[in-house]
Amino acid sequence: MSNSELVVLGQDEAAVCCSPMVREPLGEEAAVDLARMFKALSDPVRLRLLSLIASHEGGEACVCDLTGPFDVSQPTISHHLKVLREAGLVGSERRGTWVYYWVLPAALARLSVLLQAPVPPRPASARRKNP
Repeated sequence: MSNSELVVLGQDEAAVCCSPMVREPLGEEAAVDLARMFKALSDPVRLRLLSLIASHEGGEACVCDLTGPFDVSQPTISHHLKVLREAGLVGSERRGTWVYYWVLPAALARLSVLLQAPVPPRPASARRKNP
């Protein structure tokens, strides 16, 4: 595996292992991609938008459902949604006059695996078998 690739492990594998960042340093390309995702999430409005989309019934939300909870204009919401989309965190589809958004599970899994705390090594005495 090159430094620029991150493998998304299954839940069981991830729990046993450590995060990719602990196993080996991130490659430049992976760091750029991940930084774009974290930067998109660093804004409180975008973080709330992602949460609203993820928790919306059916797993997707119309842009018309996302403007009410915020004290910002609809064009500002559209800008924030564009940032989330360009960062690879949400997908979208136009249906008539409305655009629907959904969270991309693989993107969240990639961030989650990366940030997983390393499993502390067992002390040498615990690794020895008792006769």
